[in-house]
Amino acid sequence: MRATLLAVALGCAFASAASLAHAQDAATTQTAAATAAGEPEWRHASALTGDPGYPADFDHFNYVNPDAPKTGTVRLSDPSGFDSFNPVLRRGNPAPGLGLIYDALMAPAYDEIPISAQYGMIADKLRFPDDFSWVEYHINPDAKWHDGTPITPEDVVWSLEVTKEADPTRAFYYKEVTGARQVDDQTVRFEFAGPGNRELPHILGDLQVLPKHWWTSTAPGGKQRDILSGTLEPPLGSGAYKITAFEPNRFVEYTRVPDYWAENLPSQKGTNNFDKIRYDTYRDQTVALEAFKADQYDFRAENSASNWALRYDFPARKRGDVILETFPDEGRGVMQAFVVNLRLPKFQDERVRRALNLLYDFESQKETVYYGQYERISSFFNGTELASEGLPEGRELEILESVRDLVPERVFSEPYTNPVGGSPQQVRENMREAVKLFQEAGYEIRNGKMVNTATGEPFRIEMIENSPAAERSVLPYQQSLSRIGVDLSLRIIDTSQYINRIRNRDFEMTTLAWGQSLSPGNEQLDYWGSASADQPQSQNYAGIKDPGIDKLIDIVIRAKDRDELIAATKALDRVLLAHNYMVPQFTTNTFRTARWNRFGHPDDIPPYTHGFPTIWWWDAQKASKIGEPS
Repeated sequence: MRATLLAVALGCAFASAASLAHAQDAATTQTAAATAAGEPEWRHASALTGDPGYPADFDHFNYVNPDAPKTGTVRLSDPSGFDSFNPVLRRGNPAPGLGLIYDALMAPAYDEIPISAQYGMIADKLRFPDDFSWVEYHINPDAKWHDGTPITPEDVVWSLEVTKEADPTRAFYYKEVTGARQVDDQTVRFEFAGPGNRELPHILGDLQVLPKHWWTSTAPGGKQRDILSGTLEPPLGSGAYKITAFEPNRFVEYTRVPDYWAENLPSQKGTNNFDKIRYDTYRDQTVALEAFKADQYDFRAENSASNWALRYDFPARKRGDVILETFPDEGRGVMQAFVVNLRLPKFQDERVRRALNLLYDFESQKETVYYGQYERISSFFNGTELASEGLPEGRELEILESVRDLVPERVFSEPYTNPVGGSPQQVRENMREAVKLFQEAGYEIRNGKMVNTATGEPFRIEMIENSPAAERSVLPYQQSLSRIGVDLSLRIIDTSQYINRIRNRDFEMTTLAWGQSLSPGNEQLDYWGSASADQPQSQNYAGIKDPGIDKLIDIVIRAKDRDELIAATKALDRVLLAHNYMVPQFTTNTFRTARWNRFGHPDDIPPYTHGFPTIWWWDAQKASKIGEPS
């Protein structure tokens, strides 16, 4: 499933005790009837593997404070600005936090393997057959839009259709969903292309539901609304918040809905605790840090090692007004890398790509640039049980044997390892090996430049980045490449231009990252599948096209249990690494956070996310002490 991240807002609300009892009686009757007819039973939740961790009668998730106060404002920062409130359109920059105004069919639990178990939100139950060939969702009769209109199966069907029409990436993601229809006044059914894809019910559970009646009507002034166009009209939602103030590319403010229909649902208790959530735009990250230190916003996820090491020594922190805290990052793997565009002939030779890795001296940069805070990435699922290691064995070996004619032979005999630098001797050895590989690929050094032996064309690389901070990583790499005559030029461009060039595949090399959930599945097609390589808006940025990888992705998607999923993912990881598609960079296994000390959080933060601000709350007592002498 998409790792890109867990929903900002959970959702859903209790009925009265009498209506709840009535609903439970009705559900029992329907389940008995379905069982008698040989139909699948209705479920309160679903899990990709095993059983959901919470029973049907659970009151709230274990990691929340169900009695958290509902008050206060939290201010957040946004790095890119926005020009649209359209939640599905890929063009333009959507406003940060748009997920706050919408609910999905189901909600994840943060303390189970991310997105591996889902519980009721807009849908209060679901059912699917043992072969996963279809799924039905029953709409909670209490679910409503902010204007009081009930949420209907028609809204759900329309939402899927327009999402696929507006966004090619999500159309690709939902490609195995071949049909959606209303079964009755409260039930929607999705048909799948074939059996065996156990993730598809969950994919539909994540579906963000949109109000058809609002988007297909006219706006004040008589203009027809259009889901396929950008808009700055605050849209109608169903979630815990609504947009109440904004200025494009400056700020957007969300206010909690006082009569939110889902507030007391078990999956929503203890969440959405702030009266207001505001995002302010800071396009320059140096300015953004100074704004945080000046108390212009409240919470900061720090992704710069140098900032973390050097730039938080200021009076508010010494007084205890600002808290620096790390949280374990156990909910995802990550591949961050220097990524080359495989569509260009000069990067299609695997020996050239391996040479580029040999010239990246991470170990020398670790202490001088990264303050010892990072480790080298050695897997596309780095830091998780899904990462390959050693030589394949057991079920993983069986899977690789089934595609032996489609994958590099060395995956059976050579564990993948990154080159190791750090010492002058090791750096020289890596350079010699890199030169040898370039020569084998048809290059030689002439007058200090690496050139194509046949054409005399110099081997040059244009690196594009969208932040001056990239210089810390790129300039040492540039110097290393220059030692064997490879010219790398670094070009810093603005964010919108950068996004467009990546989408249009108009780049030679850049830094990109893929977050991975602990339950990988259909999104792997978008990341590495051949069919996505030529789709401009896919996340197959590198342009990977390989039949062995395609086959392994299919095995991942159709894994029958957790053990097979792990084995298939390790096999996929091993083959991706063996092709040397990119130069892995570095990561850390913690979230580094800085916050002004005016918030409370549960004692048991879930292991897969810090949950800010969804499960945190305003602490008036702490807030009153800001600025007091320590």
